[in-house]
Amino acid sequence: MNFRVLNVISAVLISVTLAGCNNPGAGHDPALAFDPFEERNRNNHELNKSIDRAVVRPAGNGYVKIIPKPVQKGVSNFSANLGMPSLVVNNLLQGRIGDAGKNTLRFALNTTIGLGGLVDAAGEFKLEEADTDFGETLHVWGVREGAYVELPVLGPSTERDAVGKVVDLFTNPLSYVLPSPEKYIGTGASLAARLGDRGTYADTLDALLYESADSYSQARAIYIQNRRFELGEDAAEVESDPFDLNTEGF
Repeated sequence: MNFRVLNVISAVLISVTLAGCNNPGAGHDPALAFDPFEERNRNNHELNKSIDRAVVRPAGNGYVKIIPKPVQKGVSNFSANLGMPSLVVNNLLQGRIGDAGKNTLRFALNTTIGLGGLVDAAGEFKLEEADTDFGETLHVWGVREGAYVELPVLGPSTERDAVGKVVDLFTNPLSYVLPSPEKYIGTGASLAARLGDRGTYADTLDALLYESADSYSQARAIYIQNRRFELGEDAAEVESDPFDLNTEGF
């Protein structure tokens, strides 16, 4: 990791203080999202729906209709495997050495006997992924959630997780060791995997985005509840399926 990248990450980490500047007052219900930027967020939500309607939804539907399911699964496995080193970095930053070791072993097994990650060989040995990201790393370090934000293209987030998304662009060691154009294969695989997810969950996502009375409020509530559960925060006491439109509280 060169000094230029370190400078970028340092600048982003300094911006974490923004998450501490936007926190609710004593009268705010901690179980609810803190949304002081709702007007802007709703504008971004409509932009994201327009992009989904014009590009992502038809591309996702076409992907799952044209590409055989075994190939879709292989692309998804390959994308996840290429992202594994980033998970290991975050595991280490969180002090979770056991999870780092588990993800390292998964990467080694899937890269070798799993044909570069096309096959989830580690799963056959019941070695499950310890999923994480830099947003969770910030949570472990004590950075508060901050305000809810909906990002253009990227969708629902919080100030803390938005910073995490930026830093995660630089945390994968493979991006520094692979030559061009090979280093961009992972990006292509990730985009393909996301299109596959959009096509696979088309009915549920369409119902959320285009059939609900207030798709913005539903997307916000689902994201906040599910994310807090993932991080083990007190305000999320029950598990929430991000694709379950009957989540309690709507």
